[in-house]
Amino acid sequence: MRPMSMKRSKQVNRRNEKDVDGEGFGFGKPKAAAEPTWDWQENVASQPEERFVPYAMSRVFEKGNLLVHPTFGKGVVTLVEGKRIVVLFQDGLKKLGHGAA
Repeated sequence: MRPMSMKRSKQVNRRNEKDVDGEGFGFGKPKAAAEPTWDWQENVASQPEERFVPYAMSRVFEKGNLLVHPTFGKGVVTLVEGKRIVVLFQDGLKKLGHGAA
C-alpha cells in the first residue's frame, strides 16, 4: 500500500486580500492624502512684493505664508511642525524655527 501524500494548502497573503468594501484588512500603513506640489516659480516668484513678510523666529507662520529671509530670500511655508516650519526657497527646502519668544 502506498503512503498517502499530504499536500500543503496554499498560504494566503492577507496583505493582498480585500474586504467587502475593497479597502483591505488594515495591514500596512494607510495611504496619505496627496500633498500639493510646491513650485517656487509659481508659488513665490510670481507673487507681489506686498504679500511677503520679513522672517523672524518670534513670528508664527502658517502653511502657505510668504516670507523674506535675510539669507535665503523669498520663500513659502510648505509645512508646519510644532516650533519648526519647512520653507521652499529658490535654492530648495529649509527648516526654520518659528513662534519662539
